Amino acid sequence: MKSNKPRVAIQGIRASFHEEAAFKYFGENIQTIECGSFKQTFDALQNGEADYVVMAIENSIAGSILPNYSLLLNYNFPVVGEVYLPIQLHLMALPGVAFEDVKYVTSHPIAIRQCIDFFDEYPHLKIVESSDTAACAKRIRDEELTDTVAIANTLAAKLYGLDVLERRIESNKKNFTRFLILTHHENVVKGSANKSSLCFQVSNQVGSLAKVLNIFATHSVNMSKIQSMPVLGKPNEYNFYVDVEWEETKQYDIAIKQILKYTHNFNILGEYARHEEPGMVEKPLNVTTEKPARKYIKIKKLEVQSERPGVGKSEEGK
Repeated sequence: MKSNKPRVAIQGIRASFHEEAAFKYFGENIQTIECGSFKQTFDALQNGEADYVVMAIENSIAGSILPNYSLLLNYNFPVVGEVYLPIQLHLMALPGVAFEDVKYVTSHPIAIRQCIDFFDEYPHLKIVESSDTAACAKRIRDEELTDTVAIANTLAAKLYGLDVLERRIESNKKNFTRFLILTHHENVVKGSANKSSLCFQVSNQVGSLAKVLNIFATHSVNMSKIQSMPVLGKPNEYNFYVDVEWEETKQYDIAIKQILKYTHNFNILGEYARHEEPGMVEKPLNVTTEKPARKYIKIKKLEVQSERPGVGKSEEGK
């Protein structure tokens, strides 16, 4: 009997940030399809093994995930939605493990770098890089590692039965990742769109791109994102990936018709409702130059040599 649950392909394993993003968009009543790479998620959709793909496209600290733009164009699956996920990183271990007994910390290298302020306080900890945050939490449970902690989300701690020793250890508390939702063309449901993702090329002449952008401005269409990628094998030619938003659909339609005159290889990758939630737009705050003190776990620090041990390869040579 076929399940009514949407099958959602993600890069990584269960309890990863991709699954958390899928839960935020679809709800938790889904069937997660674990994939080893972003390309494999598109293959799962193409082969009928999944109904949707949830794919990270940019992070407010790390920037754009450039290879994923090429996947959008190469597979031509429509974008039907987006979701922004706050990246909150927690330190977790097996139940009963005391922090002072921990020797190793493991996670994805980007997650580790985002927590560098925390680990500067504990230089005796050896950093072990891995390919996935949730996989690190799972490994601790599967191998019953009592000397290792993982950096992951609360979803991983819950699924793999770990205790959170310290919450929110990331240095930047306003870090978000944007995820795109893709599906088959026949699954697209026409709705009230106010955002679109476009891809096009322009001639290599003075003002070519400016003409296109001015058309958007003239018709009150806001460009919220632009990313250029070289066209393979064609020097000085670029694909421009552009996200635009609008209030009046008529103005958007007029703008699209006009920019067709100044572009080639034009593609609408998807038209969808932009993600909105309370807190995404920041209110003005009183600025203070004094950084508040961070309270960390209190343990007896170990004596260390002058050379910092166990630093991952990505941290060497800095």
